[in-house]
Amino acid sequence: MLKKSFILLIAVSLCVIACKTVPLTGRRGLKVYPSSEVNAMSFSQYSEVISAAQLSKNAQDVAMVKRCGTRIQKAVEKFLNDNGHSELLLGYEWEFNLIESSDANAWCMPGGKVAFYTGILPICQDEAGVAVVMGHEIAHAIAEHGNERMSQQMFQQMGGMALSVAIDKQPEETKMLANAAFGLGSQYGVMLPFSRTHESEADKMGLYFMAMAGYDPHEAAEFWKRMKNMAGGGAPPEFMSTHPSNDTRISDIQSWMPEAMTYYNAVQK
Repeated sequence: MLKKSFILLIAVSLCVIACKTVPLTGRRGLKVYPSSEVNAMSFSQYSEVISAAQLSKNAQDVAMVKRCGTRIQKAVEKFLNDNGHSELLLGYEWEFNLIESSDANAWCMPGGKVAFYTGILPICQDEAGVAVVMGHEIAHAIAEHGNERMSQQMFQQMGGMALSVAIDKQPEETKMLANAAFGLGSQYGVMLPFSRTHESEADKMGLYFMAMAGYDPHEAAEFWKRMKNMAGGGAPPEFMSTHPSNDTRISDIQSWMPEAMTYYNAVQK
């Protein structure tokens, strides 16, 4: 009992010392490791994924994904710079790739490394639909959800060992933890779930990000309605397998719409 109390005390103390505040939502979360170290791991693993993947040769679709990603990237950078959060972008190396795969999926690793799968494009339908997904995935990176999950997992399984030490002493175990934290499974391309808190936060931030980039945020609810129809009565697509229920997600999006529209209208002037 004493040991458990001691561990809890350490955990609480660590959270007080090493907490981050997420822009736009104000939520505080654990962040033990420097972004530079987490980004370095992310870049390495992203390179492995891309080198092993079959990239799309559809020039029009590739251009759309890159154009949308760059447009939201610039809007996010402007917002963070204007609001005193430019430090969140230090070390970012943005990259947007389209992978040939039937999976309805997309993801963004720490440091701005994004991948879309061609299987999600029919659900997106157009660039505005891509913006819904792009905004959501970029939000995961800006909110440092990967770092937060890695901090939690490393503390639980390795006692909060320094990341550089863990890589040196337990490289395979550390890589597996990083994969899980970034959302990658044992085989690249298999996405592991973020918590519902993280997913809802990414929904909200992503809605605002797409609006800041000049994409009509009303398209977000329409996209999730299509996802709901695709799921039908069976298992949901991989991209939404552990996300909030469709009805909850659509309701939340509608409740956030007035603020999203203020961002959208500001760039339409």
